[in-house]
Amino acid sequence: MSKKVETYQAEELDTSLENELKQYEKKDFKSLIEQINTEYDISYRFMKPKIDEWALRLKLYNNQKRDKEAIGDPLLFTVHQTVLASLYSDRLNVEFGGWERGDEEVADNLNSLALFDYDDMEKDAFDYDWDWEASFFGRALAIFMDFDRERKLPIPEGIDMMTWLRDPSAKSVRGDLRGRGAMRFGGREIRLSKTKMKESGVYFNFKGLRSDGYDYNSLLDQSITTRQSNNGFSSGDKSLEIKGDNADHRILEWFTNWQGKMVLVSLAQKRQRVVRYTELKYKPFPIIDRTIYPIAYDWDSVSIPDLVEDKQRARSVVQNLGLKSAKAGLHPMYLYNTNKIKNRNDLNFEFNKHIPVDGDVSNAIAAVERQGVKQEVQWIMDVLDTAAQKATATPDIQQGANSTERRTATELNLVSSKVDTRYSLSAKIFGWSDKKFWGQWYQIYKKCFAAGIDEKIMRVVGPLGATPRKLTRENIVMSTDPDIKIESRTVATAKKLEKLQSYRAFLKDILAIDPSVNSRFALKQLGKLSGMTKDEVDMILPPTIDELTAQDENKGLEKNQKQEVNPIDDDLIHMDIHNRASDTPYKYAHIEAHKRAMMLKKERPELFPTQQRGTVQTDTDLSVKGLVPGAAPNNGAVSPMPQIQ
Repeated sequence: MSKKVETYQAEELDTSLENELKQYEKKDFKSLIEQINTEYDISYRFMKPKIDEWALRLKLYNNQKRDKEAIGDPLLFTVHQTVLASLYSDRLNVEFGGWERGDEEVADNLNSLALFDYDDMEKDAFDYDWDWEASFFGRALAIFMDFDRERKLPIPEGIDMMTWLRDPSAKSVRGDLRGRGAMRFGGREIRLSKTKMKESGVYFNFKGLRSDGYDYNSLLDQSITTRQSNNGFSSGDKSLEIKGDNADHRILEWFTNWQGKMVLVSLAQKRQRVVRYTELKYKPFPIIDRTIYPIAYDWDSVSIPDLVEDKQRARSVVQNLGLKSAKAGLHPMYLYNTNKIKNRNDLNFEFNKHIPVDGDVSNAIAAVERQGVKQEVQWIMDVLDTAAQKATATPDIQQGANSTERRTATELNLVSSKVDTRYSLSAKIFGWSDKKFWGQWYQIYKKCFAAGIDEKIMRVVGPLGATPRKLTRENIVMSTDPDIKIESRTVATAKKLEKLQSYRAFLKDILAIDPSVNSRFALKQLGKLSGMTKDEVDMILPPTIDELTAQDENKGLEKNQKQEVNPIDDDLIHMDIHNRASDTPYKYAHIEAHKRAMMLKKERPELFPTQQRGTVQTDTDLSVKGLVPGAAPNNGAVSPMPQIQ
């Protein structure tokens, strides 16, 4: 699209981008504007009650403008942060795998590139926002469609759920495997200045736009005001508008289908002017959704405020009533006999004061009896707290606090294991969205990373320190899209440790029994399971002559060129390396030649001296020639080398 940022989902445009955008200015978008406004009104009426409820919950989560004489219970904040901390700290690992042996090197490059881009994309900060919104609103969305050409980097963008409007009948963004229940339309409001529109290179028809002031019906303006108010700020004078280069405009960014095409449209000037029109080439919409406690066949999953909000409100009421009762105990009320005490001011407190009383001083004054805080209040508080903990798997010990109930070490370990089980479910569910994220990340590279043009330099930390590695398209794009595996780091570490222990025990037994074991491959696998990188393993176990020779032969096999088989080759190692080459007829012929060589070495070992080198030639018919069964070599000379074609 623009020279700086390219949109993965957009149809490819020629270099005259300005001419392309000018054509859009002349295009008749009247029916599109009418369609979007109809969809907007339906979505607004559907989502507005939910968004208003979310605004109240945000106020409950962090309200800096509450009554200064009252106290707020932090139950929602505590539970939400406990769950968020557990899910965020357990980072999800991504691993790419190829379909063929030849894809192993590309998969290794993708794994290294994903680790490099994780930092470059600031995915740690992105994940926090994504996880926060998913746990608070039940479902969080992210747009992932832009590629920064200067940095050679895909750019994800989170969505403020307080501004999001959607298709009421949608079950999720993508629906099921057949697309049923997929979102037909949806969008959000954003604010952009003309400078930003011009820099992005995808907007048009924005000249003459007037800056937008505050709109009480705008979800974006309401969200900004709500957050400012909750944080203790004044919302300011809503009638004032910013002038000059910093003046911004309220833009409705909308995904929909129009005239048989999936499009992204931006409307300005109260949704009456099209300032962006992008036809999306690939289905589904480039939006990834993350959910925490999903309900089958339902967009709105259960959120933490759904489970905790009512408990916090009830606890706040009980706590504030208890506070008032405590204050009343410090400032009690009294009854006094006016016939005995004539002057009310005599009752004001002073040290060493004497109060005149007519008659007997008994029964002159008495405290007003009142009800103290009963035991039932603490019982109610405990019930509410326990209900919230059970619903979200956040016991006291998980929150970093000592439990009021004495428990044995065995009980604490059991509670901890069950909490991990509950959290691992949420982590696995988060893995669904992470798999879609990295799948989209790969597709953006596949679409936007040009062959023979683009190069990316990434920093790889190896056994000898950090080294730069240059990647081109053929280094990261496979002929068949890779498999993507997402797994919790904690779970992956535990599984790898278990596999490492069993692998060690297996090797210990098998090496003692069978001397023909491929110990070199076993040691490499042992290093991999121990967490070593490929570079580290190669430094410990440098490639052998056979491995280096086979790698050189692969270059010719990939070009479908005949390669000779040497009779002193280690055929098993050669076949393993050749399996990684791209499929060509001579690749398979060469592998079959190695198989024939192995059989001949077993049947006629005298024909394959280990000290004298010769060649075993290959051809496509794989027939064996040049062998004379039972013939003895002349004058003690070595028999002719068998020619395998």
